Amino acid sequence: MSYVPDNLSYTASHEWLEKIETGRYRVGITEFAQDQLGDIVFVELPEMDESYAQEDECGVVESVKTASDLYAPIGGTIVEINDALEDTPELINDSPYDDGWIFVIEVDDESDLDNLLSAEDYRNSIEDEE
Repeated sequence: MSYVPDNLSYTASHEWLEKIETGRYRVGITEFAQDQLGDIVFVELPEMDESYAQEDECGVVESVKTASDLYAPIGGTIVEINDALEDTPELINDSPYDDGWIFVIEVDDESDLDNLLSAEDYRNSIEDEE
């Protein structure tokens, strides 16, 4: 069973979201997602200061097996990206919840958070896939 931290929120498309300060959230992909992808070789990061609606495609994670789109878990503006992923995309494999975070988004509408999954709901959603 993949590790699913209780302090995060999740999407059905396997992104995680962590509140880091009022209105700002760090985003990455889950341990389950990186495990399904295999060895990650490239990350197309979202553009700084770009705005996205909830569930908009905002980047791509490529592995030796496949490429997978990244989706904005909430609507907002990208205020920080993890530049380290440009040279070491495998950080997502090694540390999906810490060093492998992908971007920080400043939320437009807090009600978007209501559409996210709790850790328990996310665990239940991936249970059949593992």
